[in-house]
Amino acid sequence: MENKPRGLFQTNPILPPFSSFFSSPMATLLLVFSFVSAATTAVSAAKASSAAVSYTPQDNYLIDCGSNAQTTHSDGRLFLSDQSSGKYFSSQGKDILVSVPSADVPSPVYLSARIFTVTATYSFHISRPGWHWIRLHFYPFKTADYNLFDAKFTLTTDDLVLLHEFNVGSNTSWFFKEYLINVTTERFSLKFQPVKGAPAFINGIEVVSAPDLLITDTGSTLFPVAQYNDMGIQSYETVYRLNVGGPEITSRNDSLGRTWMPDLQYQAPKQMGQNVSVDPSAIKYPEGGSRLIAPQSVYASAVEMANTNTKSPNFNVTWNLDIDLSYQYLVRLHFCDIISDSLNDLYFNVFINGNTAISGIDLSTLTGGLATAYYKDFVVNSTMVSTPLSIQIGPWTQGSGAINALLNGIEVLKMNNSVNSLDGEFGVDGKTAKGGVNKVTVAAVGFAMMFGAFVGLGAVAVRWQKRPHDWQKRNSFSSWLLPLHAGDNSFMNSKNSMGSKKSQFFSSTNGLGRYFSFAELSEATKNWDPNAVIGVGGFGNVYIGEIDDGTQVAVKRGNPQSEQGINEFQTEIQMLSKLRHRHLVSLIGYCDENEEMILVYEFMSNGPLRDHLYGKNLPSMSWKKRLEICIGSARGLHYLHTGSAQGIIHRDVKTTNILLDDNFVAKMADFGLSKDGAANGSGQTHVSTAVKGSFGYLDPEYFRKQQLTDKSDVYSFGVVLLEVLCARPALNPALPREQVNLAEWAMQWKRKGLLEKIMDPSLAGAINPESMNKFAEAAEKCLAEYGVDRPTMGDVLWNLEHALQLQEASLQGKAAEEEENNKAIAASATATAAVGAPVDDKANTASATGAVVPPAEVPVIDEHSGTAMFAHFAAINGR
Repeated sequence: MENKPRGLFQTNPILPPFSSFFSSPMATLLLVFSFVSAATTAVSAAKASSAAVSYTPQDNYLIDCGSNAQTTHSDGRLFLSDQSSGKYFSSQGKDILVSVPSADVPSPVYLSARIFTVTATYSFHISRPGWHWIRLHFYPFKTADYNLFDAKFTLTTDDLVLLHEFNVGSNTSWFFKEYLINVTTERFSLKFQPVKGAPAFINGIEVVSAPDLLITDTGSTLFPVAQYNDMGIQSYETVYRLNVGGPEITSRNDSLGRTWMPDLQYQAPKQMGQNVSVDPSAIKYPEGGSRLIAPQSVYASAVEMANTNTKSPNFNVTWNLDIDLSYQYLVRLHFCDIISDSLNDLYFNVFINGNTAISGIDLSTLTGGLATAYYKDFVVNSTMVSTPLSIQIGPWTQGSGAINALLNGIEVLKMNNSVNSLDGEFGVDGKTAKGGVNKVTVAAVGFAMMFGAFVGLGAVAVRWQKRPHDWQKRNSFSSWLLPLHAGDNSFMNSKNSMGSKKSQFFSSTNGLGRYFSFAELSEATKNWDPNAVIGVGGFGNVYIGEIDDGTQVAVKRGNPQSEQGINEFQTEIQMLSKLRHRHLVSLIGYCDENEEMILVYEFMSNGPLRDHLYGKNLPSMSWKKRLEICIGSARGLHYLHTGSAQGIIHRDVKTTNILLDDNFVAKMADFGLSKDGAANGSGQTHVSTAVKGSFGYLDPEYFRKQQLTDKSDVYSFGVVLLEVLCARPALNPALPREQVNLAEWAMQWKRKGLLEKIMDPSLAGAINPESMNKFAEAAEKCLAEYGVDRPTMGDVLWNLEHALQLQEASLQGKAAEEEENNKAIAASATATAAVGAPVDDKANTASATGAVVPPAEVPVIDEHSGTAMFAHFAAINGR
């Protein structure tokens, strides 16, 4: 440190030669001031650097098991001898301490071991709760009495299984296991349990505090793309830690004692990537970043795409990592742009197991500069894990930047399973990962289920014997065999079975609407003519029909093979029977005869919104018309959410469930999945329920937590807004990976301020920029990761109406300007005629360029006008 001021002094070009400094008092004073200033700066910089790199753990237990003297690890850390650490150890067995004089191992810690023949426990006092490294060092060798290659044992903490019936097997070299555990108790224990008479052993133990910032509370899931919020309560085992493109980094060169292995053996094929590196001192960390996440040497090396000498290289660099498919994994990827010469020139894609993890990542934008460290955490769900786990980087071909990609580091951490185990399906308490305790319990449950089935069949048989003589005439869902609607609290009053052909019967007791007989609806649809089918959904086919005096209706007939059945049928009737709004499709009636489930709706002649956006070759709608449709849909949803004390959550908002009448007035449809919201004053903020809906529109928070709120509808509506703007499906697997999910893809362009590049080309030049920005802002807010950050439908409605006002003002301005131009042209023509030949006054009403166009009129939409008829009640992916 003393050399730094001297070096600064000698290289300072401003100061005169050293011998002339004492020629005047002022020079002497300047010399002293410069020296002190430089020294102070250097000391401050050194302290700052030291503070950024060093970490002093509050708990730091290092034990060289089996040794009789203190041991110095190869990285300089001191391990206590077995004798001096006896206070941490307890066992009813005898002490068995063994050692070998020498071996090919990286540290003397591996040369000695403690052997257990009965259960033994190490217990440590925890000074500060939080993350702790648990590192276990093993090196099997033979002694006169024991062969450690035959060892087999289970290792647990008080509530976590680290190793289950573990044996060394063919592993004849040294190895260690590393875990990261959030310890929240005052004492932490490691319990060794030998299995079936085989010995257990351990060479070295580390229980060391880790910084809290090492694991954040949240990460990202891949399918669906969502936020994972439980990272802080999981336990982890290190499976891979790779210094991509660089050499091995040992614990000596990592302030947290980690080891980073080279990645070359995991690249496949190796020819696709090439190593690149810079001086580690050039690596910077962003504001709020830390060297404790990974040292500079990790970010100073990378693998980039190899030079293929082709004009437009388009391939991925791949790493394949073998994993256990029984677990989910935390995958942490480290990036640092050490190859670009300028900002915003490198965009690339990242894939995990073939799924898009990051599309078009721009490191310089994320970090604010080049050669700046960045990392991203992904939780890979066990249901989508395959082996090997593949991690890929490849070029992003949508922009004009460099065609390249890079990766600096990979960490793969196994996460504990449902019974808190990191090895095997059994927890500390003996429960299995599938929730059972043992085979006896499984057998008992199976027997109980079989007994219940026999009882149920017996009840049906008894009921069959007691069936009424006229049972064949009672052929409806409210019949004697399935009394779903019986009693005073019935869902449908049995009086409804009185409906007959041309019946005008309306229930006076339950307000469920008109009851239609099956014969009535068969005639209305021309005996279910296939040519009358106007839509196909998850519930069944939708037919156009005519009732009474020729009134057209939409008839949705339930398919017996459909996954949706009586529950959706009942829900639809219950919901629509108590809802009346201009922007909700009206239910006219129903039929539950002959084991049929049929719903009759008003007919919407212009069908679903989706058909007018893409796929049907229908005329493109203007931006103003699209805004009016979005506003109408938002009004319908706002009424659902606020029209009753507890509100109603639609749960399947999408463009196929927004229907258009003769005048293109939008109405929400398909309420089969709808749920009542949490009642006001109940203290509940959500409804816990199974996830239902359509992929591409699903609220990631609802998908993750199975907690439904009205903000789940808001998220889905945000996707609808992007469909309206971009005229493409919410999910399109035929597109490149980064474009499959509309919400993810469009938001990337929105953040870059380039959303107009992916909007419907037919709208180019016809949208007022301010109107589009307000619309895009509303969509972005709807798609916020957390429900609490999303607006209400009332707020969304306000923003959409503002966007419409901006568009209308723009149109009126253009119309007024065009009218002024036409008047000027007409006046010019009149003046010319006055000088020359006489002209016909009538001819002056139009110019050579065409008739005068009057200002655009803004139609007034009556919020309380009557409803029109419905054209299409189709649904996909969930309805």
